[in-house]
Amino acid sequence: MSTRAAPFLAGQPGIQRFPGKELELFIKRDFLSLEECVGLMARIDANRRPSTIADDMGYEAFRTSETCDLDDADPFIATINGKLATFAGIDPAYGEPLQGQRYAVGQEFKAHTDYFEPQGGDYETYCGRSGNRTWTLMVYLNAPGAGGATRFTRINKIIQPEPGKLLAWNNRLPDGAVNGASLHHGMKVRAGTKYIITKWYREQVWVG
Repeated sequence: MSTRAAPFLAGQPGIQRFPGKELELFIKRDFLSLEECVGLMARIDANRRPSTIADDMGYEAFRTSETCDLDDADPFIATINGKLATFAGIDPAYGEPLQGQRYAVGQEFKAHTDYFEPQGGDYETYCGRSGNRTWTLMVYLNAPGAGGATRFTRINKIIQPEPGKLLAWNNRLPDGAVNGASLHHGMKVRAGTKYIITKWYREQVWVG
């Protein structure tokens, strides 16, 4: 999966690629329309719940956002899922269910990786049936009043929220090992509210 997605993304119109070799990272502005962003934010507001995390690394308030599981049976959500898979060139069967996240003032997601540590005690629980995460596709749905940027801490890259802006990155290295350079921090919102959607893809067909 990961070896096919990078060249496909690189050929998309209007795509920007992070120039460093440490991480395959792409940015596409205006991936979603304002109407699509509004529809997603409304669904997130209607069904949000406190976010969870597999491993908080012993920190309090490691992830303080709210999460919404977006239902693929909703034709609107199915369309968004299809748009993401087509853009990345990834078979949608490998995708986890689409999630939305909402960050109020003071909320954040401290520096973390999206993959599961292969040597971790919970690896089999989360990866036993579908393998580890490969690509992450994340889309900002709005721009909060202040704060809420995404900082890739090991490559010193900060990306500011803009409505409809997509980020796509590979959580793995060319040899299939996990890539620690994908470590990223959903920085604290200082004013307003931040909304995003996140789509994760797996090594094998997703089995929930």
